[in-house]
Formats: sequence, structure tokens, C-alpha cells
Amino acid sequence: MSRAETLPIGMPSLSLFRSEVTTTFRRWRTLALLGVLAAVPVLVGIAVRIETGSGGGGGRGDGGGGPAFIGQVAGNGLFLVFASLAATLPFFLPMAIGVIAGDSVAGEAAAGTLRYLLVAPAGRTRLLLAKFTTTVLFAFAATLVVAVSALAVGALLFPVGEVTLISGTTVSFGEGLLRALAIAGVVALSLTGLAALGLFVSTLTNSGIAAMATTVGLLITVQILDQFPQLSAVQPYLFPHYWLSFADVLRDPLYWDQIARNLGLQALYVAVFGSAAWARFTSRDVTV
Repeated sequence: MSRAETLPIGMPSLSLFRSEVTTTFRRWRTLALLGVLAAVPVLVGIAVRIETGSGGGGGRGDGGGGPAFIGQVAGNGLFLVFASLAATLPFFLPMAIGVIAGDSVAGEAAAGTLRYLLVAPAGRTRLLLAKFTTTVLFAFAATLVVAVSALAVGALLFPVGEVTLISGTTVSFGEGLLRALAIAGVVALSLTGLAALGLFVSTLTNSGIAAMATTVGLLITVQILDQFPQLSAVQPYLFPHYWLSFADVLRDPLYWDQIARNLGLQALYVAVFGSAAWARFTSRDVTV
């Protein structure tokens, strides 16, 4: 039985969305990506524990050139959440999003199921919207996996307690948890622009592998371009430029300027590449 035959004729958008979520999160590739992301905080936590246990000076105040917040992890395990998100955001998290987004349409075409989904009838606009929403949901799930794994490892390996913010203010552990949750939300929303870009690329080809490789390749290229001072005029328009603005959540009072620019830029990418994906997909001749 094909996947389309399991969907009710004239299905509502919620049923289509549920089908997409179930299909995506049951794939071994998706579970493997989440497993790799969950392992990153474990490795970071163990590395910091070994370093501090051997007198390597990984305590407060010494960043050691590693990811942001790494110097505070030994003093407070909650900082492992912030350090892990900072470590995974440049590559691991966006790579996972690029894989899911790039495969969303092209993978169905390569498997021969896209035509049947459109015959169901799902409606091209609703199907595309369901796939984008599922990718965004995966972004939130992946970010939470990193955060929860880091919180568990941090609490197991290091002391936890009051949190000293970047601005020097000390807040309770409970407020620190709320700020960690807010940071995870900002990080997930930071990936929506890439999700829309990957979805657009996925509508251009019938090869899931090609779409995934192209999306990840674009991600790496844009991040390289974001490092050249000579391109400072265009860098504020590159989707990863403000990704690390989540650190401003650890200020008191909270500094919104960079976060607002980041979320606004992601919304622009979603609008532009989401529209491009819709225009391409709704006019596409599906023959496979």
C-alpha cells in the first residue's frame, strides 16, 4: 500500500500535517540525526569534566578558546545548555535541518510517492505548507534534544544553582531554566530561514541526495562568506549572521536589538524562499 492510500480523500490540513510528522520522525535518518545531536552535549560535558578534573583550568572565567560559555560550565552545569547550543548552531543543527528540508519534496519524488500524494488529493499548497511546518517542528525538536541532553549531563557532572548572567546579575536556577528555554526557542526560530531555503532547493530536483547536498553546501558557503570583513556590507543579509544573538537572552535587562534583527531576517528568508518554493511546486509537472 502506498503512503497516499493511507490518507483520507479530501483530508483536512491537520491530517496531512500529522501524516508528514509521523513519516518524518519515524525515519531512521531522522532518529540518527537526533541521536548525533544528543551526543554532542555528552562529549562536551565529559571533555570539560576531564579537563577540570585534571586541573586544566576549565572553571569560571576561562573560555579556553572553545565555544561560548564553555568556561562557566564547570561552575554551573546549566551553562552546558548554552555552550552546547553555541557549539551545535554553526554546523550540526543547521546541517540536520538542511537534510530534512532538502529531502522533503525531492525525496518524495525520488521514491515515486510525490505523484500519489498529489492524486490523494492533498493539494500542492497544503502539502508544501505541511512539509515546511514539519521541518520547523523538527528544528524545535532538534534544539530541545540538544538542550535537554545538555541539562541532564550538566546536572550529572557539575554543580547547578544560581546563574550569573553576562551583565553580572545573579538570578535563580528557575529563572535560568526559563532563559535556557527562551534561548532554545530563539535558536529554533533562527533555523526557519534555512528551512525555507532547503524547501525551495528541494522543489528544483527529483534527487533527494542532490537537494540535501546543495542545501548543506549553500549553508557552508554562506557561513564562509560571513567571515570575510571585506563583505561586511552584505553580511547582515546572510541568514546565519545573527544566529549567536541568543546570548543576549542572558543579559539583564534582556537586549532585544540583535535578536529582533535575527528573527526579522529569518522571516524575510521564509517569505522569499517560501514564495519561490510555492511558485515552483504549484507549477511543477510531476512525472515520477
